[in-house]
Amino acid sequence: MGYVPHTPDEIRHMLGRIGVPSVDALFETIPESLRSKAGLDLGEAAAERTLIAELRERAAQNLGTSSATCFLGAGAYAHFIPAAVDALASRGEFTTAYTPYQAEISQGTLQAVYEFQTLICQLAGLDVANASLYDGASATAEAALMAMRVRRRQRVLLSAGLHPHWAHVVRTYLDGLGAQVDVLPTGPDGRTLPAKIDDDVAAVVIQYPNFLGCVEDLASFSEAAHASKALLVSATAEPLALAVLQAPGALGADVACGEAQSFGVPLSFGGPQVGFLAARQELVRQLPGRLIGETVDSGGQRAFVMTLTTREQHIRRERATSNICTNQGLCALRVAIYLALLGRRGLRKLALANLSLAQYARGALSDAGLELPYSAPVFNEFVVRGPGLGERHAALLERGLVAGLHLGPYDATLRDHLLICTTELVGRDDIDRLARELSA
Repeated sequence: MGYVPHTPDEIRHMLGRIGVPSVDALFETIPESLRSKAGLDLGEAAAERTLIAELRERAAQNLGTSSATCFLGAGAYAHFIPAAVDALASRGEFTTAYTPYQAEISQGTLQAVYEFQTLICQLAGLDVANASLYDGASATAEAALMAMRVRRRQRVLLSAGLHPHWAHVVRTYLDGLGAQVDVLPTGPDGRTLPAKIDDDVAAVVIQYPNFLGCVEDLASFSEAAHASKALLVSATAEPLALAVLQAPGALGADVACGEAQSFGVPLSFGGPQVGFLAARQELVRQLPGRLIGETVDSGGQRAFVMTLTTREQHIRRERATSNICTNQGLCALRVAIYLALLGRRGLRKLALANLSLAQYARGALSDAGLELPYSAPVFNEFVVRGPGLGERHAALLERGLVAGLHLGPYDATLRDHLLICTTELVGRDDIDRLARELSA
C-alpha cells in the first residue's frame, strides 16, 4: 500500500484532523529558497542499455577515493576494506530486519551484535557498550543526554575541538530541554585549555583526537570533571587511533562514544555510518538503545538475548532513555567482522602505518614551506597553514587531488588552513605530490 497515492478526499480528511489548511503548510518551516516547485523533467523513456550508459556517465562525474587521491578525513575515513567483510556480511545467515525486534529468533544476529559490543568495550576500556547508534554525532548527543539524566544537571561543556557538525547535533538535541551548552576553548597547541568545572555541569565532552587532529590530555579533564561529580565523555571520530592511544576508560572517561565507520563500513557518499557508545557498569541502566547479553537457554546451551531495551517501542514512553537511536544491524555486523579479521595485532599494525604516514607527511609539507601551527601530538590527521591554501585547495579538486579539508568555512580565522588526513590508502608518492602542489 506504500505506493498507492492518497485520494484528494483522503488528503483533505487527514489535513482536517491535524488542523492544517494544505500540504504546503506542512513545509513552512523549510526556507522558501530551499523548496523546489519545479516539475520533474524526466524526458522520454530510454532503452535499458542507453539508461545504464547515462547513469554510468553521471556516476563518473563524482569525485571518490577510487578516482582521486584523497587526504580528506574530518569524521569519515577512507580505509581499505578486505573482501571478506563483504562476503561474510552478505551471507544468508545474517539476513534479518533493519534492526532486531523479535531478536531471540535470530541468534546469529544477536551474537554478531554481542561481539560488536565486546570489541567496542575493549577499544574504549570500559565495561558495557550498546548495540550501536546511527553515527558519531548522535552518539555524542546521546552521551550528553545520558550524563544529564545521571547527574540531574542541565549544563554541558563542549570542547571547541569537537567536530563542528557533532557540536551542532548536540545543541539541537539539547535545545528543547532547557540545557545550557558552553564551549571550552582550544589553546595555541591545538588542545582544549584546562578549565575549572563548576558543580552544575553534567558532562564535559572532549574529542579524542580532536577535530584538528590533536591528541587531547583526557586524564587532566578527568580529574577536573570528577572533582565536581560531572561525567567525562570522550568522543572519537577516528577509532583506529584507539589501537595506539591509551583507552579513554583508562584515562578516566566515564563514557566513550564516537564513530566506528573506519572499521569496515564504506564511505558511501556520507552514510550510513555506525555510532558507538560505551560506559562504566554503574551507568548501564541509563545507556540508550539496546544491549545484548549472553545466557543459556532451557536446554543449557549458550544463547544471546536482548538484555536491555530502553526504547519507547518496548517500555512506557515516559520511561524511555532513547527513541530513535539504534543503528541498523548490518553496520555493526561489518564492524565486528572487520575487527575480528584484523585482530589486536593487525589493528595496531594498521594504526602504526597510519601514524607513520602522518609523520612523513608532516615532515614533507614542512620541508615544502608550509607551517604546522599546532604542536600537540597527532595520529593520522593534522593541520597545515600557508598563504592562499583555500584557493589552491579548490583548484586541486579539479585535478583529482582532494587536499584535505579547507577549514575556512568552519572558522574565518582558519581560511589559510587545511586539515590533512593520511590513511593506508595513500602512499609516500602521493604525499610528495601533495607537498609539491601545495607549495607551488
